[in-house]
Amino acid sequence: MSTYLIFNQLRIIYSQFRPKSRTNVLESSQNFLSNKMIRLTLRVPVDYLKKLKIHYKDNIGINSIRQYSDFVKVVEVGPRDGLQNEPKFLPTNTKIQLINKLSETGLQSIETTSFVSPKWVPQMADNIILFTQIKRKAGISYPVLVPNLKGLDNALKAGVKEIAIFGAASETFSKKNINCSINESIQNFTAVIKQADEQNIKVRGYISCVVGCPYEGEIKPKVVVDLASLMLNLGCYEISLGDTIGVGSPRKIKKLLKELQQVSSCDMSKFALHCHDTYGQALANIYAGLEHGIRIFDSSVAGLGGCPYAAGASGNVATEDLLYLLHGQGLETGVNFNKIVEIGNYISKELNRKNQSKAGLAILAQKNHQSL
Repeated sequence: MSTYLIFNQLRIIYSQFRPKSRTNVLESSQNFLSNKMIRLTLRVPVDYLKKLKIHYKDNIGINSIRQYSDFVKVVEVGPRDGLQNEPKFLPTNTKIQLINKLSETGLQSIETTSFVSPKWVPQMADNIILFTQIKRKAGISYPVLVPNLKGLDNALKAGVKEIAIFGAASETFSKKNINCSINESIQNFTAVIKQADEQNIKVRGYISCVVGCPYEGEIKPKVVVDLASLMLNLGCYEISLGDTIGVGSPRKIKKLLKELQQVSSCDMSKFALHCHDTYGQALANIYAGLEHGIRIFDSSVAGLGGCPYAAGASGNVATEDLLYLLHGQGLETGVNFNKIVEIGNYISKELNRKNQSKAGLAILAQKNHQSL
């Protein structure tokens, strides 16, 4: 009997074993493949059916995604994380236009700037002017990155309603990036969270180097789990897990998320993935996150960004590419894909740099071809 006919008959018979709930997909498939009726109907050996099970398991990932919400929140970090390491200062008006354009796409969260010392991040020196002049729309959050109490004080003066604090899962990276140890960074952001809470300011947490560090190599998941648990207990409403230098793989991401799932204090709905695409693994890692219940992803329009502490590290996953993946899986984001593509093209031209989004470039090429 041909493989084609076998699969057709399997499809018909499987309808009797279809799981009643999304959580029973794997159990149902095992019952299906072990049933004698199937073997008699198909007249094929059990060993062959076991081989077919391998093919069936290829679809388990899709079904496991469906166990969770069909809505995915996209956090646009391009105006902050994407631009902060640009060597040439981008005019404030251009940044404002970028954020205002993004506000018209259906995004729920747009990270706008950092309240850090201009000595360390010159690109963010216009933070107060920028934040006070953007057109903030109802229903959209405009978080800013805050490293310390001084940064928080300036953010509050500008009218900020949500901030982000950050730490690292690598001792060396923490010292290189924010000039303090992990324990010292915890003391710093503990004070920031406490004061923010007193002002009814929402706090999001970032953890850098969750799977790998340019100095220490692979990071143990337990270090990340402990730091994430601490941040949640301190009052962060959401934790963004950053593969800062893009060395993650689906296996590493799954290993980390499985350990997080085993900790009772770690509600997976409170976690986001922040993937860089240095080795072309960002979308694969995002898919692994989807399979494990992650429904929040950070991304940067046109793939803006990079890490100054890791040679060759590329930018964040492009928002265009992320949306193409999510929408292709039938997941909802509320974000207008075509508008994001246009904005990616706009900011790439303003920066005089290549657009890093494969999906964005493909759509633009199609439009250019049609206009000929």
